Amino acid sequence: MAQIAEAAVEIADAEGLATVTMQRVAARFGFTAMSLYRYVPGRAELIALMIDTALGVAPPIDTPEGWRPALHQWARHLCDVFRRHPWVTQATTQARPIGPNELGWLERAVAALAGTGLTGAERVDAVVVLTGHVRNQIQAETGIAADGGVHLAVALTETLREHAADYPALTEAADSGAFGPGDNDGFEFGLECILNGIAATIPTRAR
Repeated sequence: MAQIAEAAVEIADAEGLATVTMQRVAARFGFTAMSLYRYVPGRAELIALMIDTALGVAPPIDTPEGWRPALHQWARHLCDVFRRHPWVTQATTQARPIGPNELGWLERAVAALAGTGLTGAERVDAVVVLTGHVRNQIQAETGIAADGGVHLAVALTETLREHAADYPALTEAADSGAFGPGDNDGFEFGLECILNGIAATIPTRAR
């Protein structure tokens, strides 16, 4: 099954998740699609295997400074994985069985918040927010900002130039560098905002 999952991951990496079918994967091994069902019950189960294969084992969080640098490091690691396999951002929004590697990633992040005073549900929710931020970043990089943001920046600049009176706040933001192509600071800024929010919440729980 590992070879089947790896073959499916290669197809998705090269051509996108939508191109992964039982028939395409079976053809890699000279099988018929029906024969592949002996190993994988269906496409949903195949995608679950693909996600776990692409994620791999979560790396250890190597920081003694506490939860904040640990979650920062975790988010950067997850971002790197999603960049290598951008289809995972789509696949992980679907209902599916959760594999051990995916659970391992969640475990590391939730464990980093142990002892903060947050409830178990709050720790999980915080990690879900972090994951969503990483997912949004990768979707932007592979979507509207796939060309470095040039197309988006040009289109917005033209629109705001024509309708500056209707969008004064956006026009001011654009003049100060918002929507500029190649601006990679947005991910770090958003990440810091999320971590600041967690940091502000923790003392209220400790009381």
